[in-house]
Amino acid sequence: MNPKRKQRLIIVLFIVFGASIAVGLVMYALNQNINLFYSPTDIVEHKAPEGTRIRAGGMVVEGSVKRDPQSLMVSFEVTDFVHKVPVTFTGILPDLFREGQGIVAQGEMNSEGVFEAVEVLAKHDENYMPPEVAEALEKAGKMPDQMRAKEAQSL
Repeated sequence: MNPKRKQRLIIVLFIVFGASIAVGLVMYALNQNINLFYSPTDIVEHKAPEGTRIRAGGMVVEGSVKRDPQSLMVSFEVTDFVHKVPVTFTGILPDLFREGQGIVAQGEMNSEGVFEAVEVLAKHDENYMPPEVAEALEKAGKMPDQMRAKEAQSL
């Protein structure tokens, strides 16, 4: 092999090797930041990983919100009308958070089966439901009638 071809081969190999390292690092970073959505049914059926950051959502169960008077800790249950999952959150809840409303919480499952939320997102008006929550409720066959009517109007 002549020296010019050998030099080109080395350059091409360095480029391929560098690109593969860059792709590997990007994939690793994306894997660390991915947040998958799980419905309460998925969580109860142990499809959600324990100790990994996920998003969970559903409707806040009526009468389940309990606030600790000494701290900002709040506990409540989220349901897809098939199963319920207990959620704990320490912090200030969004102004639109209330019982009977759809929410999406980001956090992780602990070993006792309680979802420990680090962020709670509430819907922004009476006609909106997070897409993940709507899909989970639709899959469970428990979509509230008024939401089904609103979806039909928007189509």
